[in-house]
Amino acid sequence: MNRQLRLRRPEDFARLRRQGASYRHPLVIVSVAPNALAHNRYGFITAKRLGKAVTRNRVRRLMREAVRHLHPMLASGYDVVIIARPHAVGQPYAMISEAIKTTLARADLTQPAH
Repeated sequence: MNRQLRLRRPEDFARLRRQGASYRHPLVIVSVAPNALAHNRYGFITAKRLGKAVTRNRVRRLMREAVRHLHPMLASGYDVVIIARPHAVGQPYAMISEAIKTTLARADLTQPAH
């Protein structure tokens, strides 16, 4: 994912925790807050309770890939943090992608297809 589309600073994650709206799904939690930019920025959180590093990295890669495919269809100007929940471990890409797509739709970030 392009560097400008990534949330990296701890202050940004803290701001989303404070001000962002959260949407829950059994596999992921999505926090969304507007930013002052013309594009979205994405952050991914995989807690240690999900498992060892290999497991966490796999879940993070799957989430990142799902967002990469959904990015062109999303409204611009938001910071989005996606947090993996324990049930996400071991799920196939299609399940994680569908969970993220559904949750982003509930957050009203998806734009209608043309």
